Amino acid sequence: MSDQDERPIFMKPGHNAGDLVESARWKIIQEARGLIEIEAHLPTHLLNPRKQLFGGFTGTYVDMISLYACRTLFDKSSDFTWSATVNMRIDYFAPVLGPRFRLKGEVINDGRSTCLVGATFTDLDGNKLVYAITTLRKNA
Repeated sequence: MSDQDERPIFMKPGHNAGDLVESARWKIIQEARGLIEIEAHLPTHLLNPRKQLFGGFTGTYVDMISLYACRTLFDKSSDFTWSATVNMRIDYFAPVLGPRFRLKGEVINDGRSTCLVGATFTDLDGNKLVYAITTLRKNA
């Protein structure tokens, strides 16, 4: 495995949200300015009684992928000091099942003080499961 396979997508272990979804284990598929696509596993502690991603945790994934997509707009990670989610809408099309799924964050609009990001969950066959749109207030 390469270092790319092992590096955390958003943050090192020790952050509550990242640790909850075990983001340090996510595999980066594609990363570019305004775009991030990862493959994630579905931890058992996030499952509902039907063995699907519990809908209440979906927003955590959306928030993390949206923040990361916004962060890719900055040339140096030190230039991105903070961001706050000001709005999030989630549409559910089909259940997110494990053991693995894909998550893509794409900047739709990069404004002066806000960033609009679309997040798409798909299964490994490319079937769309969830779509979300998030507005972030970014540092200027």
